[in-house]
Amino acid sequence: MCGRHLSSPMRRNLLLAGASSITLAGLSQRVAVAAEPASANGPNSIPPSEALDRLMQGNARYAANNPSNKDYSAGRAARVSAQYPIAAIVGCADSRVAPELAFDQGPGDLFVVRVAGNFVNDDILASLEYGVEFLGVPLIMVLGHTQCGAVTATVKALKDGARLPGHLPELVRAIKPAMQMAKVAKVAKGDPGEDLVAQTTIENVRLNANRLIVSRPLIGPYVKSGKVKIVGGIYDLATGKVTLL
Repeated sequence: MCGRHLSSPMRRNLLLAGASSITLAGLSQRVAVAAEPASANGPNSIPPSEALDRLMQGNARYAANNPSNKDYSAGRAARVSAQYPIAAIVGCADSRVAPELAFDQGPGDLFVVRVAGNFVNDDILASLEYGVEFLGVPLIMVLGHTQCGAVTATVKALKDGARLPGHLPELVRAIKPAMQMAKVAKVAKGDPGEDLVAQTTIENVRLNANRLIVSRPLIGPYVKSGKVKIVGGIYDLATGKVTLL
């Protein structure tokens, strides 16, 4: 066999098998490293209150149009091997709401998951669990915003009995409980003229923040131990300010 030409099918198969074994071995090593729990001594090993304070200070700078001067190339090489985000953000996919800008944070500071309507489903929850368990995120913020298109579409579709095209009904189903809570809140306040979209936006943030607080098996216990804090906020498109709920 040693004397056969390199183009021999048997030789090619052996070479390919060997290369595949090496590739899979390397991949297994990378997966093993990625699956290691977060270090208690990481740069983001800070109290949740400190993480929240850093976010709100950053938002104040952003709203005042006085963001920190950043060199986005700084730390790029270090971020190749690891990330240490100080907070996870459940944000809306709306192009007008960019969490890194809104909180004046740099690359690697925020672990952001976004979906139209900023609700938590199993996929979003899995991402957040990864952030808490393996990246050591001490804070999770569910961030809604004013004039949310997903919330507006949900309110309109449910009020008018309209059916949206494609997979958009999935968004309606996800946000519907918040609208129902908003209606109850309106009745309790005795204010029938209150903006249903605005109230639904608030209830949607509260509902999803509460889901994370009690979620099992990972995030809920971290919250109970005090290692992780869950908060909700509303970003105002007109001012850029985030109001905590």
